[in-house]
Amino acid sequence: MPQSLAKLYTHLVFSTKHRERCLTDEIGADLHAYMGGTLNGMGCIPIEINSEPEHIHALFLLSRTIALAEAIGQLKTSSNEWLRGRDARFAQFYWQGGYGAFSVSQSGVEELRQYIRDQREHHKRMSYQDEFRAFLRRYEIEFDEGYVWD
Repeated sequence: MPQSLAKLYTHLVFSTKHRERCLTDEIGADLHAYMGGTLNGMGCIPIEINSEPEHIHALFLLSRTIALAEAIGQLKTSSNEWLRGRDARFAQFYWQGGYGAFSVSQSGVEELRQYIRDQREHHKRMSYQDEFRAFLRRYEIEFDEGYVWD
């Protein structure tokens, strides 16, 4: 019987609507755990998830049975609803409409995991917007500044 085999590491980055700085350390660990559970529920394997006040980084193995856009849509919708139900401060919470998703080689996984863990230190030197632009340039993704941010 033929098999369909895949191992696709995905680095996902997205922000809060208008980059609102509302993701506190107080909620971070629970949010990361919730997002990890959501990924698991779709057959995706979470590897590293971390957040800063206005954005999320998630490294995961994409399931071979779900499209990337579908997995990201479900992750964002589910976590948005979870945040809104968690605390009145998030009653009007939204994620940005878009996202950045980048492929990661097996040999780059550990370096990226450390990068995601070290977000707090990293963002003492670089803004989220500059970081995201750098990823887009590194992956040679053409973009229009007017449509990247919402």
